[in-house]
Amino acid sequence: MEIGIDSFASAMYGDNNTLSSVDAMQQLLERIELADQVGLDVFGIGEHHKKEFLDSATAVILSAAAARTNTIRLTSAVSVLSAADPVRVYQSFATLDLISKGRAEIVVGRGSSIEAYPLFGFNLNDYDQLFKEKLELLLQIRDNEFVTWSGKFRPAINNLPVYPRSIQEKLPIWLGVGGTPESFIRAGTLGLPLMVAVIGGQTHRFRPLIDLYREAGAAAGHQPEKLKVGLHSPGYVSGTNEKAIAEYYPGYAELWTKLGKERGWPPVTKTQFDSLIDTKGVLVVGNPEQVAEKILRHSESLGGISRFTFQMDNAGLTHAQLMSSIEFIGQKVIPLVKKNLPFH
Repeated sequence: MEIGIDSFASAMYGDNNTLSSVDAMQQLLERIELADQVGLDVFGIGEHHKKEFLDSATAVILSAAAARTNTIRLTSAVSVLSAADPVRVYQSFATLDLISKGRAEIVVGRGSSIEAYPLFGFNLNDYDQLFKEKLELLLQIRDNEFVTWSGKFRPAINNLPVYPRSIQEKLPIWLGVGGTPESFIRAGTLGLPLMVAVIGGQTHRFRPLIDLYREAGAAAGHQPEKLKVGLHSPGYVSGTNEKAIAEYYPGYAELWTKLGKERGWPPVTKTQFDSLIDTKGVLVVGNPEQVAEKILRHSESLGGISRFTFQMDNAGLTHAQLMSSIEFIGQKVIPLVKKNLPFH
């Protein structure tokens, strides 16, 4: 199992959130560099177009990280493909692949935040049609140097080449999904690896959807080893469970209460939080042993996962706390998981 981190390049931390964007970006690059040094497998950067996040130009950040790292795989998490030009998405990540010497990947999705659609002139009513059409084009570009294609939302391409080409024969493209059955089936039918974002509730509830993915993949003739499943969950690791909770909860509660006001959810309570860090809850928060056990339990409940990524830089944690957590993940959590730590 690969283990890594997904970041939204948050600028919402430091004393009273006063950290400058320049310092926040430099600290993010330091964290990616440390993740590489301590043996994490993958680091992903999201895509948002909001003041509190600095990740609107994902491939630019990853390219800067590529120059400072050696082995860690570098991916989007996710690229909002519906509001982008697939030609430019491929070119950006193929260029990243050259810079990183074959370590680039893309996770594409429709996006849970919708600010990209009006910003780039797209209609939210076309939410799914846009994604379907653009994913088809992106895969054609990935698989063919010369492309002939036509669709509804973009001018046609008539036997034109797309450059540069990636070092990897087929640039890895994962499909990022939330909870829509059609998205799981689409990924399986196409034979694309699946990245499941679970940000609330209990992780095992996604098992029926993942079964749909595997069934669709098998029906389409794809080999089981090609149908990889990744899991993206909020999490944080510290020296003790008590310390991890004390450091993580305040920022987590503040963020999700703020989001709740925007989306009509009730405020976060400590009782709700405690249920989420419990055995079956989605939050992977605690000491290294507890975190490793929970990752393994999640994998077992989902029929086996190939990748697990922590989302932890949007809970008001300081740079020092995030760096410490990365060290715990690399030095303790990964060895425990890869030894297949037994359940208790």
